[in-house]
Amino acid sequence: MAVGAGLGYPRNPTPAAVTAVSSVTTPEQDLQLQRRLQQDSIQLAGKTIYLNPFLYWRRFDANTDRWLREPGQLEEDQIHANRTRFYPELAWDLLDDEERAIKDGAVEMFLKSLELISTFNPELSAGHLLEVERKMAVTKKRAFERWVERSLRRRERAEAKERRRFDRERLLRAWLEWASLDVTRQALLPLAAALVLAVGGGWWWGSQQNCRQVIVNPGISTPLQR
Repeated sequence: MAVGAGLGYPRNPTPAAVTAVSSVTTPEQDLQLQRRLQQDSIQLAGKTIYLNPFLYWRRFDANTDRWLREPGQLEEDQIHANRTRFYPELAWDLLDDEERAIKDGAVEMFLKSLELISTFNPELSAGHLLEVERKMAVTKKRAFERWVERSLRRRERAEAKERRRFDRERLLRAWLEWASLDVTRQALLPLAAALVLAVGGGWWWGSQQNCRQVIVNPGISTPLQR
């Protein structure tokens, strides 16, 4: 069974797939899988509704996948208006910037997930969607926060890498532009000539030292007087 890169759960947990996994896992692992699937689904009107948005992975296109995975796809006003809907216990003004960004991303994940669930399950009534939202608020909150935190860190690393690349290119362009100036060439010409002379003089002096005959004064010992 393929494992999704979303919230770490199976992408297509059909009964046959669950049976196949159960045959190769230990009872403890099977129990954990069953518990995870129970947290990811809810029974409504005789139908299993998946709460994990990544379980609908096989049913949406690349644009929807990118829309779901990348934080910041919804308007800030829409996210701020739904803060207390999913986090009624939080004092948002007391959160630091990093924690507030993670919580806002989780609110965005809630809104996106509910939109996907209602799209792929159009037969659900308003009451059914309310039950879905209530269970999601209990079981998916921490999972959404972890997902958003990892996504924001990946984005920060990518942005830092892009900034470093841009700084290197800008420095190289500045050096090339400086080297192409007439004033720069006029200033570098005497320095280059002096460098050539210094290297040539050093080579000539070294060759003279190697060719010079070294006179060795043999030691003459006088006979010892008795």
